[in-house]
Amino acid sequence: MISRLSSVVRLSSVSSTLPLPVNGVDKILSAKLNRSYSESLSSLSASDETPVLDITDSCVRQIHKIAGSGSFLRVLIESGGCSGFQYKFELDKDVGEDDLVFEKEGAKVVIDCDSLKLIGGSVIDFHSELIRSAFRVLNNPKAEHGCSCGASFNIKL
Repeated sequence: MISRLSSVVRLSSVSSTLPLPVNGVDKILSAKLNRSYSESLSSLSASDETPVLDITDSCVRQIHKIAGSGSFLRVLIESGGCSGFQYKFELDKDVGEDDLVFEKEGAKVVIDCDSLKLIGGSVIDFHSELIRSAFRVLNNPKAEHGCSCGASFNIKL
């Protein structure tokens, strides 16, 4: 189930700059990356159909286990990581006006519209193994490559 705070979801414009060091060669690289980043984001603009996120049963169980009353899992995409963009997960209680809420069996996953442009169609999962347990994004149709640990990705241009 997807819910919106208002009848129209406001898609804020995406900044055309990346937080890169700006000196010498980095300035040229920054300009090229910013242009590619802006062009790729404009191709990911919202259509009439809102992209969805699938939530696995293990993710639902873990949200119920760790989230207090009124809390939900927030998924964010930030620039950084070893592949260009990184997934970030945190517990939150405040839903913003540009957020979409995805719900399965009472467990809520919230994502802002700009981040959804970069992972729409993905699966949000919780995976536990001997050396670590973490939320993760699987099958991101907008990712070209990812790092080996799965925490960051590079968008398809």
